[in-house]
Amino acid sequence: MTAEQTTHSDLFNSKILGHPAGLFVLFFTEMWERFSFYGMRVLLIQFLTAKVLFGDPFSGWGWSAEQAGALYGTYAMLLYLTPILGGVIADKYIGSRWAVIVGAIVMTFGHAAMAFDAKFMFFIGLACLVIGTGFFKPNMPSILGEMYKYLPEKKDGAYTIFYMGVNSGAFFGMMLCGYLAERIGWHYGFGLAGIFMLLGTLQFWLAKPLFGKIGELDKSKTEIQLTPEQEEEEKESKNPYTLADYILIGIVSVIGLLYAFNDPLSKNGVIDIFQFLDTAALRGQNIIALIALLAFLYLVISRILRYGKIIRDRMFAVILLAFFLMFFFMSFEQGATSLVLVARDYVNRGLEGSALTAFNIVNTCLTIIPLIIITVVLIMLAKATWKKIALSNIILFVCFGAIWACAIWMLYNEFTKEVSEITVSWFSILNSFFIIALASTVSKLWDSKHNPSAAFKYGFGLILVAIGFLILGLGSFGLGEGVKMSMIFLILTYLFHTLGELFISPVGLSYVSKLVPAKMLAFMFGMWYLALAIAQKFAAIMGGQIEIIKENHSLSHFFFLFTLIPAAAGILVMLINPLLKKLMHGIR
Repeated sequence: MTAEQTTHSDLFNSKILGHPAGLFVLFFTEMWERFSFYGMRVLLIQFLTAKVLFGDPFSGWGWSAEQAGALYGTYAMLLYLTPILGGVIADKYIGSRWAVIVGAIVMTFGHAAMAFDAKFMFFIGLACLVIGTGFFKPNMPSILGEMYKYLPEKKDGAYTIFYMGVNSGAFFGMMLCGYLAERIGWHYGFGLAGIFMLLGTLQFWLAKPLFGKIGELDKSKTEIQLTPEQEEEEKESKNPYTLADYILIGIVSVIGLLYAFNDPLSKNGVIDIFQFLDTAALRGQNIIALIALLAFLYLVISRILRYGKIIRDRMFAVILLAFFLMFFFMSFEQGATSLVLVARDYVNRGLEGSALTAFNIVNTCLTIIPLIIITVVLIMLAKATWKKIALSNIILFVCFGAIWACAIWMLYNEFTKEVSEITVSWFSILNSFFIIALASTVSKLWDSKHNPSAAFKYGFGLILVAIGFLILGLGSFGLGEGVKMSMIFLILTYLFHTLGELFISPVGLSYVSKLVPAKMLAFMFGMWYLALAIAQKFAAIMGGQIEIIKENHSLSHFFFLFTLIPAAAGILVMLINPLLKKLMHGIR
């Protein structure tokens, strides 16, 4: 057994539920990061569009949905681009573990900046969150993958547990940060997100003795010896970048970033650097974005055409899947923009009497039962690792003490009211709740004989999202001024959107890894995240049109539009299933 294998074997000396204790340190680190991220995200659109009330803790910036959507779209877009750079820096210079610590520290500063009531600090905070996420996001899964390097049969279970940490953090972050912000003041919600980011960073840093050299940069590794088959694949996959490629990459990158920043700046009347290109039909920034998109498509297609037939076909299959994934996220990510405004302005959230009592009982179960389960896991972790990482465990107990205190205060506050209005942010927790409740059931389908092909998984996912919007369209149909729809319509929408996510999200990157040779994985993962970044931007732009479409047509018109687009995309991707199968050359 090599020294590296011995290190990995030592990780399993302290086991919890059949996995190394280190997995649960990663679970809690990711949980606190997602707590902070989603806790802030659920407030962002609400805060930007809230009325300007000077000196009031509920005063926002009074932006329109279009202005807020433009800023959020750029922010979300950059969150998917910076991890590409963060992964490269970790691999070449600092290692995954230090990348996670650096990212977490930068994000802590970002959340702290947003707790101040100053516009300059707010934008500094957003910038820090984008940079910090770039370091953090790609390197947590990297550490997890390294932990299970010699135990691949346990990797699926490990990622499932890790994914539960992601959703647990999102669930409690949106619930508690949202509640604090909407009941006491915006910046208290932003501040709470920062506190847990700081504590999560500390507990991960103090847990180093548990990981040994896992996640550290090892510059002593020798060249990997390839098998004859791998050497043949390596030879076929050589495709050096030409000067023209580098020029196109530079042009597209510069134009893309200028567009991303110009969109919110121009819509808020600050500056429009592409105004000189404006026409009667199209704004200048949209013309320049189309030019960049065409240049990018030429770059990608020209590179793919230089490969051998099988590799070329499989890469085209990945590009097609990424294309349809964009339609999914353009619709699904309305949960961060337009659906937040729908919950605030167009859903009847008022409760009293027996209806309020029933809601409080349900909300108590939703809050306390997951907290008890995760607290039990925390106690198991402490028992297994106290001698090695006592301080890290103490930090975790402090975190959970604070979470329990916030949760009990929230529930007590609601039970003592005779009339109450559900917080806007409460509806956003439904996605995480439904994922936790339904993920294992849906995943069993992938292991059965009924496991559908990639095209049908995408098609079903898109159609489920379309059904979610159809429900909202029917719920809002014919609503008069001042009349609001029942909250059941929004709850059902989140249910169908989550089912759609479970059909699409977990399988996308899996197909990239199956279809693309190892030599080109970095390039295609980059393309994949770029597609997600573009989808995030488009989602926010389209979500920002909700007020305009409502004024010119109706609210139901907006939802029916989002019914037709993903439904059409879902039907189309299922129709091209034979083509995708042919391009995949036997990969399932």
